[in-house]
Amino acid sequence: MPVFRLGRRLVFPPAEAAHESGLLAVGGDLSAERLLLAYASGIFPWYEHGMPILWHSPDPRFALRPGELHLSRSLRKTLRQRRFEVRLDASFPAVIRACAEARSERRRGTWITPEMVQAYEELHASGHAHSAEAWIDGELAGGLYGVSLGACFFGESMFARRADASKVAFATLAAQLAAWGFALIDCQVETQHLARFGATPWPRARFLEELARALERPTRLGPWRLEER
Repeated sequence: MPVFRLGRRLVFPPAEAAHESGLLAVGGDLSAERLLLAYASGIFPWYEHGMPILWHSPDPRFALRPGELHLSRSLRKTLRQRRFEVRLDASFPAVIRACAEARSERRRGTWITPEMVQAYEELHASGHAHSAEAWIDGELAGGLYGVSLGACFFGESMFARRADASKVAFATLAAQLAAWGFALIDCQVETQHLARFGATPWPRARFLEELARALERPTRLGPWRLEER
């Protein structure tokens, strides 16, 4: 299958037209309008510094339902101990930059480029991008960020400076999403870390079908706050 080249028009080819690698298109821009259209179409940007913008829709797609999160015994114990204070949308810029730094240290490069940081900060300002943060002694210990549309949360990246910090942030966010009636967490591509939480590979067709249903629900715009349960 061909890889499509995007121009100025705000349009994407069908996600089903992606190459077997998941790569669908190249080019375009990172405007809020294009990013939101991409997520609503089952597509996301993933590229590295010095490369053109690459748009992907992998098959299968790694995903899970918020209410079906798997928690290990040790993580349940950590959650009960309340060593971390979890907040939502308290420090989005710090979270996305920490994710970029963590990935850069591990891989000697990161797809969270300065342009990506700026684009997602704009999505955050519009109420569509969100962070979940684990704090300890007044310091940011770990967290994650992603995009929300309808009843779907599209996870982007996470980081941890203390053991279990990102896990606590993710577990707390998932519980809140379940309480809000979210149907889907998009984990994009398979990782052992997310598999331990219960994420599984979904055929692209199933993911797109479930996504379409989730998008029928209104979008919960930010800023988000945890609610007492």
